Amino acid sequence: MAVRLISYSYRFAEQIFNSRLSLKAEMESVVYSACSDLSLLTRPDFNKILDEKFHECGWLRQAPVFPDDVEAYAKLDFMKDRVGVEVQFGHASFIGSDLLKFQIASYSNLNKIDFGVYICTTKNFQKHLRNQYGLNWEGSLSFEKVRNYLPHIKSAIQVPVYLLGIDI
Repeated sequence: MAVRLISYSYRFAEQIFNSRLSLKAEMESVVYSACSDLSLLTRPDFNKILDEKFHECGWLRQAPVFPDDVEAYAKLDFMKDRVGVEVQFGHASFIGSDLLKFQIASYSNLNKIDFGVYICTTKNFQKHLRNQYGLNWEGSLSFEKVRNYLPHIKSAIQVPVYLLGIDI
């Protein structure tokens, strides 16, 4: 089975991302290359592989959300050319704090990003890894959950978010 990427555009994020097609293509290439051997994709290992591949392409790791002089430890997983990225394979309880990082980095006089990209896996992908390779993806956040969640928080999260789902 081949890996494919699906997306959901919140607040016109896809139109904004399409104005930076080379960056979008680079990100998709990183994700596809990280999925070259599905048998290795435990949640922690998948994060490590993506971290290495994004870093190899010049993405800043653990970009601080707040200025250096503020004692707050919120960080975006990756950032490049005013695009913030969060990768989430953990529990659904992280949705709010992840999306809030995009909002803060975009507004609040910080003006660090133009939009955020939220990368997660689909329920189908998780089921395939569980059934085919015996990998534990129980309790993981899914693309479907984030897609359903975003419209309900439109007054709080005003920054565009491009939701990228890893599917099979």
